[in-house]
Amino acid sequence: MTLLSATSLSAASLPVIDVSGLRSSRPDIRRAVADQIQAACLDKGFFYIRQHGIADALQRRMFEDTRRFFALPQPAKDAVAKAKSFANRGYEPLRGQTLEPGTPPDLKEGFYIGVELPLDDPRVIARKFQHGPNQWPDLPGFRATMTEYFAAMLDLERLLWRGLALSLDLEEHHFDSFCHEPIATLRLLHYPPQPARPLPNEKGCGAHTDFGGLTLLLQDDVGGLQVWDEAAGWIHAPPIQGTYVVNLGDMIARWTNDRYRSTLHRVVNVSGRERYSIPFFFSGNPDFVVECLPGCRRPGDVLKYPPTNVAGHLKEMFQRTYG
Repeated sequence: MTLLSATSLSAASLPVIDVSGLRSSRPDIRRAVADQIQAACLDKGFFYIRQHGIADALQRRMFEDTRRFFALPQPAKDAVAKAKSFANRGYEPLRGQTLEPGTPPDLKEGFYIGVELPLDDPRVIARKFQHGPNQWPDLPGFRATMTEYFAAMLDLERLLWRGLALSLDLEEHHFDSFCHEPIATLRLLHYPPQPARPLPNEKGCGAHTDFGGLTLLLQDDVGGLQVWDEAAGWIHAPPIQGTYVVNLGDMIARWTNDRYRSTLHRVVNVSGRERYSIPFFFSGNPDFVVECLPGCRRPGDVLKYPPTNVAGHLKEMFQRTYG
C-alpha cells in the first residue's frame, strides 16, 4: 500500500443517517436520530446524512456554477482574490494552501463565501473576526445561486445542532443562541487530477482536522475523500447519491473534552478527472462560550481545554496553522 492509498470498508464503517426524523413532532423519533448521531460522533466523528431537505436542483446549480467559476480565465479569478479581502473571502489559487505541514502545497484551488455583511455593519466596522462583505465574480446568476444555497445550509445546520444537543443529553435548543449570527463559510473547491509523477506526498488536500463545529460536504461523483481510522488506517469516504458527508471540527472535540471526535481527513484525486466539492463550515456565534459541556467530564477526568469563545478558539486554530 502506498502513502496515498486507502482501504475500502463496508458502509457500516461510516454510517448513513436519515435525519428527517429530527423534523418530527414526536420526541421519541427525534431522540432515535440523536442516538445514531451520538454513536457516529463517539466513533470517528464522520457520517453521512440523507433526507436532509436540500433540493437536488439547487445542488446541481451549485456544481454548474462552481465549474463555471473555475473555468474563468485566470485574470477574472484573480480579480476576486482572497488576498484583497479582510474577511477571508474570495479566490484562493492552486497550491495556495498547505494543510499538512511538511508536504507540498495542496493541489486544489478554492473560492470562499461567508455571511454577507455591508461595510457599515457594526460588526464589520469593529473588524470582528471573519465578518465582512463577499467578493463576487462577474458571472451571471452566480451570486443568486450561492446566496440561496447558503441560506438553505444555515437552516440544515440549525436542525443538526438540535440533534447534536439531544445526542449530548442537553436540552434540544441548547445551541440555538450559538446558531444566531454565526460565522459560516461556503467553500467551492476544484481538484485537478493527481499528476502522473507527483511530488513526494503531494495530494489534493493534506491531512487535517477542521477548526470549527459541523462541516457538511457535498461531493461530486469523482471521489477522493479519505478518513483516518485508528484500526484500518486511511479509509475511503466515497460519494453516495443524495447524501452529505458530515464531520465534527476541533471546537466540538474541545466542547466535549474529546469525548466526540474530530478526525483527520484528506483528499487524493487519482481518478484522472477534475474533482469538485462544496464544503460548508459552520462555527457559530463568535461570542458564544466554548467550555466543557455538562456530562462530558466524568469524575477523575482531566479538563483538557480552558474556556474560550468561538472567535477565540478560531483565532487559536488559525495561529497554530498559519502563524
